[in-house]
Amino acid sequence: MNRDIFLEITENFRIASKTMKMVLHGDTRLITAPGQFVNLKLEGKYLRRPISVGDYDSSESGSLTLFYDIVGEGTAKMSKMRPGEKIQILMGLGNGFDTHMDCKKPALIGGGIGCAPMLALAKHLNVEGKKPVAFLGFNTRKDVVLFEELTKLGVETIISTVDGTEGVKGFVTDAYNSYCTQHPDEIDYFYACGPMPMLKALSDTMKIDGELSLDERMACGFGICMCCSVRTKDGARRICKDGPIFRKEDLIWK
Repeated sequence: MNRDIFLEITENFRIASKTMKMVLHGDTRLITAPGQFVNLKLEGKYLRRPISVGDYDSSESGSLTLFYDIVGEGTAKMSKMRPGEKIQILMGLGNGFDTHMDCKKPALIGGGIGCAPMLALAKHLNVEGKKPVAFLGFNTRKDVVLFEELTKLGVETIISTVDGTEGVKGFVTDAYNSYCTQHPDEIDYFYACGPMPMLKALSDTMKIDGELSLDERMACGFGICMCCSVRTKDGARRICKDGPIFRKEDLIWK
């Protein structure tokens, strides 16, 4: 069951041009799968803020790592919080990526802050004996995150930037297609999280099965406002409540 828990901030610092890393400690047992999200209650704010979980150690005295972009008043307030402060978190939200799929070399495809859940996902896939390849896309080299963390896990990690200042010039889909041209038929599944145009492009063009996290549209975090509605083969679904992760073959794009 989802419930509110107070976690203590142990780290909160900038890691890229607009991206922050927040590490919290406390009871994290309700986080059970990579790709889930949490809902933060900030003092003085009426609406909670849904944030994807970047990494976690699920235990009674575990850790929770969040990566977030400073894009508005709420995240700006988060960025000013200091170690020792506690934050109220509703956790155990959403479904997670299925790490038990029958695959050997899956692709982890992340765009911008959508790269966040790829860290925990890579760790779980390693435990499953799989050998993922990560493709991370950003606007410029100043926006790049998680490259060092993933390479330390032994994950081959390919960066793309729109302006060409780091890695492959272009979108993350360009980096993925270039890799597949050089290594045909190696990638046998994919996991993706990022901006909706990127996810739609992947859904339209990928010839293999995969899962897409639509966390960009988690909206209120509860699925109540219906702003996160998405069409599937089983009818309309709410990203906050029924996702954020959906199988590629189940989504219907307008």
